Amino acid sequence: MNFSESFQTALFNLFANKLRSFLTMLGVIIGVASVVAMVSLGQGMRAQIVDQISSLGSNILTVIPGRVRQGAGPMGMFMARGGGNVLKYEYFQELRATPFPGIRAVTTEATTSLPVTFARESVFVNVVGTTPELLEIRNFTLLGGRSFSGYDYSYSRKVAILGHTVAQDLFGDPLLAVGASIRVGRTIFTVVGVLEPKTMGGQDLGNQVFIPLTTFRQYLTGSRYLRNIIVQVDEKENIPLVSQWLSDFFRRKIGDPEQFSILNQQDLLETVESVTGTVTLFLAVIAGISLLVGGIGIMNIMLVSVAERTREIGLRKAIGAKPRDILLQFLLESSLLSLVGGVVGLVLGILAGRTMASFSQLPFVLSPQVMALALSVSLAVGLFFGIYPARRASRLDPITALRYE
Repeated sequence: MNFSESFQTALFNLFANKLRSFLTMLGVIIGVASVVAMVSLGQGMRAQIVDQISSLGSNILTVIPGRVRQGAGPMGMFMARGGGNVLKYEYFQELRATPFPGIRAVTTEATTSLPVTFARESVFVNVVGTTPELLEIRNFTLLGGRSFSGYDYSYSRKVAILGHTVAQDLFGDPLLAVGASIRVGRTIFTVVGVLEPKTMGGQDLGNQVFIPLTTFRQYLTGSRYLRNIIVQVDEKENIPLVSQWLSDFFRRKIGDPEQFSILNQQDLLETVESVTGTVTLFLAVIAGISLLVGGIGIMNIMLVSVAERTREIGLRKAIGAKPRDILLQFLLESSLLSLVGGVVGLVLGILAGRTMASFSQLPFVLSPQVMALALSVSLAVGLFFGIYPARRASRLDPITALRYE
């Protein structure tokens, strides 16, 4: 028998026992579907987190109080000791006034929580004192109105930009907020702009009010300390140089290097990719156990098939079939079972993944590599678990096989 005849015979034998063939493929179907769905959801989760981090600006270095160390475990980064009142307003002013090659912009965030009131509506939100550069660096987009100007910042004008959620809660229609007067704490501010909706990791970034840092310090808190200092670098290649310069700058100012950290956005992205990659791999391994179970099921059924067709094997050998012909016949049958199960599982995995992605509000990411890997593994499972039954069939003695009852 040539390959074509063996293939046709394998198809005939599988269709002759449709129910048994389907039940045999079920383990492979479930395994492939689970792997495809889990890996696609893991990649979708990674893509969403990376997009959200990237949406907060590119080539960003953030100086924060306390020490953040790079961990060796799956969680990547963890917070150690230190922190508190470390980053002074004077350091920020000196950084802004000190030119250094590679630095495009320097901004900061000083925060406090206060009630914001309009008419009879009042919400308790995060009030952020910052500079005109922050909205551009963080990629916030104006829905209406304008951003801060240098004049607003220099003269401590009482102007505010509302996050989308705050504007919606106070005014119903966010665009109605532009030009209105609101009370932040006990101080009256004029709304000059409203931002478009923005989220990160499920956190609503629209529940904030932005005002000039000079106004924040003069009318709200007067605090000398900042939550962070944000430095945007012009080119990715300059990040290490600027990071080292910032480290030297704050060591001179603060003294103890354990009291501050410089977060590199690229390091954060790499940590996120590492963590999500580990989670995705873990999910894929768990789902892959079904493939192992499916492979064992294929081997069992093929052994049963060898026992049922012992006389057929003996007859084929008696009329000239060689051991390799019998081996090929049974390997084709086990491989077809696994491959067809893999195709069905791939389709079901795509449907299941899309359904779960719609419910979890994650993007569904299916790469061609995952599809090819799923089909390749399913075919490999059929070959691996089909070898033993096929070898057993090929080694049967024709005389003994013909006498088999």
